[in-house]
Amino acid sequence: MAIQTVGIIGAGTMGNGIAQACAVSGIDVVLVDISDAAVQKGLATVSGSLDRLIKKEKISEADKAAALARIKTSTRYEDLQAAQIVIEAATENFALKVKILQQIDALLAPEVILASNTSSISITQLAAITTRADRFIGMHFFNPVPMMALVEIIRGLQTSDATHDSVKELSVRLGKSPITVKNAPGFVVNRILVPMINEAFFVLSEGLATAEDIDAGMKLGCNQPIGPLALADMIGLDVCLAVMEVYLE
Repeated sequence: MAIQTVGIIGAGTMGNGIAQACAVSGIDVVLVDISDAAVQKGLATVSGSLDRLIKKEKISEADKAAALARIKTSTRYEDLQAAQIVIEAATENFALKVKILQQIDALLAPEVILASNTSSISITQLAAITTRADRFIGMHFFNPVPMMALVEIIRGLQTSDATHDSVKELSVRLGKSPITVKNAPGFVVNRILVPMINEAFFVLSEGLATAEDIDAGMKLGCNQPIGPLALADMIGLDVCLAVMEVYLE
């Protein structure tokens, strides 16, 4: 099934970034959030991001106008029925994701693919609460989405080959470099990254070095573009904690 329209639930940092990546790649988007203010804020973020690309001469004013024209905003889940795939990009909270996915599952045609942008929650577990477990998959983008090349494609136990192949093809169309991952807590990148961030907090709390020196050490010694403590601030300490709690459980 050719994907011409992508539905996105959540117009926050990840959702509006995914919307931009789709729209710039010529794919229509339906961006949904709980309020008009939320979706307009997301759209304004996309507009600002495109302006920065214009300044860098990566795109033209016409490219920006065309991309924004491809993004339809809404506060109604019913408007997602035009999409061939719907990507849930809500807050990293299991109960919230379950509530959203069950509502969406009931509205969408049987052939529509459902994907979650979760960074740590079990894809198999999320798939099981829908009626389309074979057409459910993890599509984990990285922040900032327009700049980061990686997409982790996470297969649940029930995910079909056809679903995986469609999502992999979509990722490539978005200019991303996808890797395929089995379902496990944290998948690949966060499985390694978030415990490293957590260890950086132990180093800080033990007074072994200042925050600035810890970050400088990891940048200079491990060739990381940003230190673990600065990265934690960018990700959000609440998200880091949520991921670590998933590992603990």
